[in-house]
Amino acid sequence: MPFSLNQPVHHELVIKKSRFIACVEPMADRAAAVARVAELRAQHPGANHVCWALMAGGQSAANDDGEPGGTAGRPMLDVLRHQDLEGVMASVVRYFGGVKLGAGGLVRAYTDAVAQALLGAEKTPLQKRIEWRCEVPYALEGRFRRELDLAGASLLDAGHGDGVVLHFSVLASASEALKLRLEEAGQGKLCWLTD
Repeated sequence: MPFSLNQPVHHELVIKKSRFIACVEPMADRAAAVARVAELRAQHPGANHVCWALMAGGQSAANDDGEPGGTAGRPMLDVLRHQDLEGVMASVVRYFGGVKLGAGGLVRAYTDAVAQALLGAEKTPLQKRIEWRCEVPYALEGRFRRELDLAGASLLDAGHGDGVVLHFSVLASASEALKLRLEEAGQGKLCWLTD
């Protein structure tokens, strides 16, 4: 079962005078990750490298930011995969201390920085959600909204035209029971929509 993080976690390592400042945090997608890396560069203008790895929404990415190929981003990504994390970005800001670590030393440093940060992480199991759209008469809108609330569904959008179009998501484990309740509440006037 995949997990995500409730909040960012940090850890700092110093190896042969080089500082490795790790952060592992929830991240929605690649665009958000790129924006976060830009923030880190602005916060650490004297840093030599801002390496990162991302696992989010089926997207994965690894960036060595000038370190020798495969010595930073890929090892960090492997830690995220090994911990079965999803919707998470790991970043490590490196201040070079003047002593070269070699490829093996870099891999160990980036791996350890992320792994140590994750030791203090509070992980949350990710539960699969299903999205649905349906159209109901105006007279039934209030009843449908109450059914969605009772099932713990999230109303994503409501459109008003000839009828009310409700776009919502619900945990997969509660989806079939909710569907049956909505069909019963719809009194034969519920129309399921597909995109």
